[in-house]
Amino acid sequence: MLKRNVLRNQRDFDSIYKKGKSVGDRFVVVFYKKNNLSYNRLAFLASKKVGNSVMRNRARRLMKESLRLSNIKLPAGYDFVIIARQTIGASKCQNVQKSLESAFRRTGVLKK
Repeated sequence: MLKRNVLRNQRDFDSIYKKGKSVGDRFVVVFYKKNNLSYNRLAFLASKKVGNSVMRNRARRLMKESLRLSNIKLPAGYDFVIIARQTIGASKCQNVQKSLESAFRRTGVLKK
């Protein structure tokens, strides 16, 4: 991922949480909001509820790899915050990929 494609500022996160919409699935929750830019910005989060640092890092790696391997083409101009749920701990990459695809389909931002 390029540096400009990563969400970093706290005010951006606050804006997405307050004004954006969310969709949950078995392993992930996706928050999204239009950003009026020509590119997407993404953030992958795993809270301490997921587990220790090893489990949190694995959860973030699983989500990133699942998005990379999926056939989802995200339209430009959105901010996405993808949060791992506690259930992601012992799951396989294929299961996380299905969960991520299902959540993105339900957001309504994907083109048909």
